[in-house]
Amino acid sequence: MRQPRFIQRYAADAAAERAAAQAALLAPAASVAPKFFYDRLGSILFEAITELPEYYPTRTEAAIFSRHGADMARAIGPGGTLVDLGAGNCAKAARLFPLLEPKRYVAVDVSVEFVREALRRVQRESPAIEMLGLGLDFSAALDLPDDVVQGRPLFFYPGSSIGNFTPDQALAFLRSVRAHASGGGLLIGVDLVKPASVLEPAYDDALGVTAAFNLNVLRHLNRAIGSDFEPAQWRHVAHFDAQVSRIEMHLEAREALCVTWPGGARAFAAGDRILTEYSYKYRIEPFEDLLGAAGFEPAARWSDPGEAFAVFWARA
Repeated sequence: MRQPRFIQRYAADAAAERAAAQAALLAPAASVAPKFFYDRLGSILFEAITELPEYYPTRTEAAIFSRHGADMARAIGPGGTLVDLGAGNCAKAARLFPLLEPKRYVAVDVSVEFVREALRRVQRESPAIEMLGLGLDFSAALDLPDDVVQGRPLFFYPGSSIGNFTPDQALAFLRSVRAHASGGGLLIGVDLVKPASVLEPAYDDALGVTAAFNLNVLRHLNRAIGSDFEPAQWRHVAHFDAQVSRIEMHLEAREALCVTWPGGARAFAAGDRILTEYSYKYRIEPFEDLLGAAGFEPAARWSDPGEAFAVFWARA
């Protein structure tokens, strides 16, 4: 039986990462890089979030693929290499295999270890497709090995992860994808602007799963930099800033406290916050303009009836 191949291109520089995390905590507006969400527990919690009734993006995007997948396949064409950016459990891409008929599937994630088990399962289910797991921090640089893409490239970036970049960062990222996508293109999911009454519960659910996901950042930081955060001293906060069209997630100190780590410390007053995530929400025409500025041709688009979410096919 065919077995997937694995390449680990991401080599964590522990000292540099500790220094960067400490600097972010000491900045006037303290923050934590979103990659600290995704240790093993964080990845499991995020999968649980996608099952929550308040978290509409996953099921809405899945419904778009189910309803319009055949049209997407006709627009994209079969064959080539499907490059899944932020593959996670590989489930979203695997559901498209019968429609897109890729010859090769490349699952890209910051650590190949997380996708290893999932990719082996997917390989058993689709033995005709050559599969590769690639450990790569593509948010820093989309540095693909020369032999990864064979034939026509189809980049796949679902789930509205593009919203975690600022607009300037999003443009730079899309340009890096375009540089690797000649002859193919990008299939990308984008969360659209909607009322705060819909957006905010998606990031602050009644069961508190998103709160646990956010607070787990502190446990991850403790391991990474030797800090002594106590998650019980913090609360999860999420709100929609309509002026800049983004959800913001923060951790807010419940009381005055001091966090220490080897060689450093920071005092927080009650109510002080640490930024953990932005999630920008787009309108259709501005996002099409963003794709054009990155060098893609005018995009095909599919949405749900309420236009809560959209999937764009941008040809390179």
